[in-house]
Amino acid sequence: MNLPSDGCSNPESTIARRSSGFKRKSLNPELLQHECIPQAILGMDVICQAKSGMGKTAVFVLSTLQQIEPSPGQVSALILCHTRELAYQICNEFVRFSTYLPDTKVSVFYGGVNNKIHKELLKNECPHIVVGTPGRVLGLARDKDLSLKNVRHFILDECDKMLESLDMRRDVQEIFKMTPHDKQVMMFSATLSKEIRPVCKKFMQDDSENWETLKVSLSFGVALGRCKPGGRGSLFRGSVSPMEIYVDDEAKLTLHGLVQHYIKLSEMEKNRKLNDLLDALDFNQVVIFVKSVSRAGELNKLLIECNFPSICIHSGMSQEERLTHYKSFKEGHKRILVATDLVGRGIDIERVNIVINYDMPDSADTYLHRVGRAGRFGTKGLAITFVASASDSEVLNQVQARFEVDIKELPEQIDTSTYSKRLILFYQFSKSSWKVVYLVLTSDVVSCYSFAQCPLKVESSLSKNFRLQQASESFATIVKHHPL
Repeated sequence: MNLPSDGCSNPESTIARRSSGFKRKSLNPELLQHECIPQAILGMDVICQAKSGMGKTAVFVLSTLQQIEPSPGQVSALILCHTRELAYQICNEFVRFSTYLPDTKVSVFYGGVNNKIHKELLKNECPHIVVGTPGRVLGLARDKDLSLKNVRHFILDECDKMLESLDMRRDVQEIFKMTPHDKQVMMFSATLSKEIRPVCKKFMQDDSENWETLKVSLSFGVALGRCKPGGRGSLFRGSVSPMEIYVDDEAKLTLHGLVQHYIKLSEMEKNRKLNDLLDALDFNQVVIFVKSVSRAGELNKLLIECNFPSICIHSGMSQEERLTHYKSFKEGHKRILVATDLVGRGIDIERVNIVINYDMPDSADTYLHRVGRAGRFGTKGLAITFVASASDSEVLNQVQARFEVDIKELPEQIDTSTYSKRLILFYQFSKSSWKVVYLVLTSDVVSCYSFAQCPLKVESSLSKNFRLQQASESFATIVKHHPL
């Protein structure tokens, strides 16, 4: 088979990929997609571990769209993930990249939505690609509303999170058994422990003893392994083995453009320090992580009372409210998101350049996923962690030891250029409002979200530098490809 240099033989898929801005997101052609997509397109099973923001989602979205042959009333691809927000995001990526594939239908299924709506959708407009959470997908499959007998592509995103939880693993296993034996399996995560890797392999082939790993040094610091012949590959079944991509050295899991600091303080000092940071830091959007639903709600309420443009997401909300808040933040209507670990994995907000751990995460893995919300796709970012107890210090030490990163105490002055895109501000005054235009430059190249124009009401709260330059504006109007 002769494939074009970008690995795509389907012209419509190639056009959709380019028009969706995929090339602008890619760091360079030697990275993850360049190594993985051509193999995935050939139907090889894949286990992929790569750092946050490297484009793992693009691997399975593009390779699935490239292979799929839509048949009326048949689900050909099933993608499972652990949260509703991530499922919604993945579904949107499929829709975005399938712009010029009008015959390919994609739908998302998760809890919090009336079951009847999903059943009607499956009955009247059965999608070819299903994205969902295990609980809802399993329920629909058990009730015979969702047929999985024609699934050719089975994908787990954040696979370690789903397989480490025994309850979720049982659901995934039951769903897996409802699909045909002859299919492509792909699994992705930023963290794959040595304990969970054998569990992943069991979904891909029957005899784990057949695996022999061949490690190869790649330009982005991973190891690639292939087993003996006999793995599942849709084009070369029985002759092509599954493909493993692992970060061989866990120190390489941290993002190169991410600056990391900590602040030692007491629990009572957190709110004052957070307020000072938000006033002082130069950010596009920021995510603040807390450890519980109640703390998320209270902190968000406090920030709003202080006139910060804040919004929150946690599991105590209704699904409609969670989705509304997620959209509002992703589209730039709000600049600050207070969240639990519900959005700590997989969620991709391109304009986030700062993550603040208001509460220390419970593990090094969780820390890695949280701070991976900033500095994505090779951009710069800043992670600040509050250390308020001995247990907090212990987790921080675990992070530094495991990932071989030296996290220093936050200095009094921090160079904006080390963590932020360069912002050039232009002010225009009218009778009742300021108009602020931001020109965002990354590496001297205008990004696809370069310009935002928005009104600023002239109020007393604008006396503070933060309120004037950052808090009140809404990134609601994005002018793409504005000429310089």
